[in-house]
Amino acid sequence: MLKFFLLPSTLQPSSKFSFSNTLSHQTPSSPTNQPFPTTMSSINFHSHTFAGHPLHSKFPISGDPFSPSEALEALNDRIVNSIHSSPSPNLKVLPFRNGRPLASSTAGSGDSPPSWHLGWIELDDMRGVLGNSVSGLSVDWFVYLGSSAEDDAVYWAIDVSDKVPELGTNMNLCFVELRTLMVATDWSDSQAMGNLAIAGHAKALLEWHDVSRFCGHCGEKTIPMEAGRRKKCSNDSCKRRIYPRVDPVVIMLVIDRENDRALLGKRQMPATQLYTSLSGFTEPGESLEEAVRRETWEETGIEVGEVVYHSSQPWPVGPNSIPCQLMVGFFAYAKSLEINVDKKELADAQWFSREDVRRALTFAKYKKAQRTAAEKVEHMCKGMEKNRSLAADFNVESADEHAPIVVPGPFAIAHHLISSWAFSDQNVVNGVECNSKLPMGSMTNLQ
Repeated sequence: MLKFFLLPSTLQPSSKFSFSNTLSHQTPSSPTNQPFPTTMSSINFHSHTFAGHPLHSKFPISGDPFSPSEALEALNDRIVNSIHSSPSPNLKVLPFRNGRPLASSTAGSGDSPPSWHLGWIELDDMRGVLGNSVSGLSVDWFVYLGSSAEDDAVYWAIDVSDKVPELGTNMNLCFVELRTLMVATDWSDSQAMGNLAIAGHAKALLEWHDVSRFCGHCGEKTIPMEAGRRKKCSNDSCKRRIYPRVDPVVIMLVIDRENDRALLGKRQMPATQLYTSLSGFTEPGESLEEAVRRETWEETGIEVGEVVYHSSQPWPVGPNSIPCQLMVGFFAYAKSLEINVDKKELADAQWFSREDVRRALTFAKYKKAQRTAAEKVEHMCKGMEKNRSLAADFNVESADEHAPIVVPGPFAIAHHLISSWAFSDQNVVNGVECNSKLPMGSMTNLQ
């Protein structure tokens, strides 16, 4: 019988940080003294989505039974030599298929939505999952994710895309798009956020392996090293070492300090009311600050002066050819105000007042999105629903009649850039007085 496991409760996001965009626990009022709905500014986050990886809470040294080298040796013994005399540590595997992790869902109680869980499978059960599609397991298929001494377990990921079909619906397990799980995650649940971080890390590594199967120098095949965390060219005359790819992306909230406005852009995408921060990839030989100024100018014709760092977020849910982006967030202060949109880059860009942005940051809207996505995962695991397009998950972020725009949900760093500014005119940020006209760079950061 196939068994799967939930991540133990001891493995929660290791980050001691919390967002300081909790600028006030009081509901802001409109000019007519009618309160806005509860906003995301009243919610504490342990870390950005996909950050706070709980299996990275320690850094084992060589010889430690939970170090990557020792873990790989134990894996090899179990697979190649069929050694079972020492069951410790437990070897648990998270299968992926076409970039989607294996997941299950538990029905909610009362008004609570369903909750999803990663489908960890014991190593010995992997043969049952793979069936007759291959003659046996290979240690080179596995990627090391981390370990837990408390759980006496080592965690691995494996890509089974070309090895197994979709699982039967009678197992209550299914491969779910990571973006769907991202929206379905209860951001107030630190363990769920930790699961999402693990899945994101695993997806990034597995997709990097997929796009780096050949050496970029000589063209020969590459082979995994260091428990799948590195690769090496198989050509003895080359032996190039290859490291996981991370692509830095600047994402900036451009601010008109004089008129108390923020510049938001609309991408060429189906969610027509979705406005967000500007962003773009850095170029070789370019600093992050230079990239902020260049991208802002290219997309909107706005000249930027001062650039202030906010926070960063790993983003493993971009195109498969870009295994993991690192979103680096900034506040950028405008030196010019006339917008000239590059239609190849954006559908639109506008200045929005603080009041308009606050109206878009309603708590109920994002909870609805989370509940809808969580129910979708539950239905998928029961075989009641096939995968929809990704746009369907984002369309649940619909604006109400009081909000002229929609901004990204709490899973995106853009949300936190925007909400940090929108509520920075409150007098206190985590008990510290602040200037009502100045977003508090480091204070709206992860602290």
